[in-house]
Amino acid sequence: MNFLEVQFSLRGRTLPADHGYALYSAVKQVIQTSEILPNMDNVPADVRLCSIAGVPDRNGMIYLNRGSRMRLRCPADQVQLWYRLLQNQVLDIRGHLIRLVQPRLTLPQPSNTLKSRLVTFKLEAIDHAEVPYYFLESCKRGLERLEIDAQALIDSTPEGDLARRTLQVKNKKILGYGVVVEGLSAEDSLKLQWHGLGGRQHFGCGWFYPAREEFDAA
Repeated sequence: MNFLEVQFSLRGRTLPADHGYALYSAVKQVIQTSEILPNMDNVPADVRLCSIAGVPDRNGMIYLNRGSRMRLRCPADQVQLWYRLLQNQVLDIRGHLIRLVQPRLTLPQPSNTLKSRLVTFKLEAIDHAEVPYYFLESCKRGLERLEIDAQALIDSTPEGDLARRTLQVKNKKILGYGVVVEGLSAEDSLKLQWHGLGGRQHFGCGWFYPAREEFDAA
């Protein structure tokens, strides 16, 4: 699969820290009201959205900065469509308005280590103390299904705790973890960036990026 990433700079000030579902809903609304996509009413399965990075205020909000981007990955033959659809659009993210400006195209780069801020799987009826074990088993099976030979690990926070995170979808909170995948070949790195791991990928989950991006975005 040949795919590209579209990155939009943002005009706005703040967003809810947990905004993956709200961002998806806002993009879906643009699709439903656009004449560019008259026969489409949802985000296609082969389009991935990433949650927007910012500076957290530790009170459920983030402040947007110069490095904040709205990012979308799609098949290469769809790039012009999404570029035209979203350029200069104003998205309402739970009452926070952001304008998408100055779109840029980039080719995802391979890296032997990739990270994802949040990966989720369905882990029902499992004792809380054993959730990390079953979560890593799910990661392992996901990599095997993609025929990727690499090791998945649960990431840690700057404080040294497990990077346990949640995603709110309507009135439901979904548990997940930050994930690091090490030992990737160049081919498998691009494969993982395209396919991701786990579910809820329209909401920003399972989006993998080279670990060095965290330093570049500071």
